[in-house]
Amino acid sequence: MATTSECPPPYVGGHEILAAKNSGWTAGEGLRRLLETMSPLYLSIMFHAIGAMSAAFCYVPQKSAKRWSWQSFWLTQAAFCWFILPIIGAFLTVPDYWSVVQSVPTGVLVRTFLLGAAYGIGGTAFGVAIRYVGFSVTYAMAIGISMVFGTGYAIAKGDTSVADAAAHMQAFLAKPGALWVVGGMAIGLVGISFCGMAGRWKERDHAQPSTGASVGGKAALGIFLCVAAGLLSAVYNMALEEGAPIAEAAKLKATGQLVLGIDAATFKSNAIYPFSNAGAFLTTALYCLFLHRKHKTLGEVVNLPEGTERASLSVNWTMAILTGCLWYGQFFFYGFGHFYIQKVAGFEQTCWAIHMILLILLGTLVGIIFKEWANCRQRTYVALAVSIALLIAGKLVLDYGNVIGSKSAAAQTQKAQ
Repeated sequence: MATTSECPPPYVGGHEILAAKNSGWTAGEGLRRLLETMSPLYLSIMFHAIGAMSAAFCYVPQKSAKRWSWQSFWLTQAAFCWFILPIIGAFLTVPDYWSVVQSVPTGVLVRTFLLGAAYGIGGTAFGVAIRYVGFSVTYAMAIGISMVFGTGYAIAKGDTSVADAAAHMQAFLAKPGALWVVGGMAIGLVGISFCGMAGRWKERDHAQPSTGASVGGKAALGIFLCVAAGLLSAVYNMALEEGAPIAEAAKLKATGQLVLGIDAATFKSNAIYPFSNAGAFLTTALYCLFLHRKHKTLGEVVNLPEGTERASLSVNWTMAILTGCLWYGQFFFYGFGHFYIQKVAGFEQTCWAIHMILLILLGTLVGIIFKEWANCRQRTYVALAVSIALLIAGKLVLDYGNVIGSKSAAAQTQKAQ
């Protein structure tokens, strides 16, 4: 293993900084050594868990924003998670980022942007659905649907295109451990179904007799929005798949360089986000501005409206920015997880499924923490417990399948050598 002085020069903020021998990069070197000693598969799972945890908590700050309309909060947080932070992240962590962009075919950039725009519609539906059916049901339904369609697209596309879907599907199922992987996803889907059922029962448990019809109508609208959000959320994985050439170009530029003391190629997915996320921001901003014009609320972003509820403009902005940072954290660490699962040459197409199951599980637990499930009947708690157990079991089975696949791929590589 190379010593600190033998490592390639660190890359920070778009400039190479030649580190003198034994000068201030010991912390980065320690992190790099730690990452090198851990299994890439376990690193992938760990980073997906961090990203999923960030996403599970990203809507919590919204509860502290007062006297702001939904569109004010949503537009502000979207500006950070889908526009400002992805651009900053790309230029800070991807060596010579602008030349990376210029080296990629325009068609790739356009397709990535347009698919991201479709995802933005889904993200907006996701946020509205939470208002009607809560964290747990929204995560269970929307992300469950996204898991199926997003992972299915990744498998069908493979290394070429969906035109070769049959061959890619056959190759996927022929790998050792494939049945464990498919079984884990199936168990996860059953867990999602139980979580959705528990959430529906929770809505009935919380419904007041005099407003039962209203609650039922809101729940129906929320379910519809969850389905739309799930289908369009899967499109984001399609955007990442279509944007893969951008990440590969970033990986090529990162050869022999470090970012924060670790291999710069680890950050290659950050090169995609300015395009995939900017598309999402465009559609989100258009909808929010439409609502602002309709309700004449744009001014509240800089001047709170009158009201009896205690509120602070600075607190609202802080909570919106925090939400944006947490949501962007999901993308950031998802990129890490995807980078490391590609190293094991097992079932890298299941990266989306791993992330989605963790999102559902942790999102449900966040709902429990914030007492969304308080004062429910026993059958609701039983269904909730079964869903959590199945989600955990599905995740473990899926991971085991990946372990089998990675060991088989490693053995084949060793045999070839």
